Amino acid sequence: MLQVGDPAPEFEAKSHTGATVRLRDLRGKKIVLWFYPKADTPG
Repeated sequence: MLQVGDPAPEFEAKSHTGATVRLRDLRGKKIVLWFYPKADTPG
């Protein structure tokens, strides 16, 4: 379990455009991650 102040673990995900985004490519930048359950999305 992560604690406040721990560095985020490395991961990658697909953006809304389908591009792969890697956390390591964003180091030093402020980012916001928004996760939501697939079951709560339309479609």
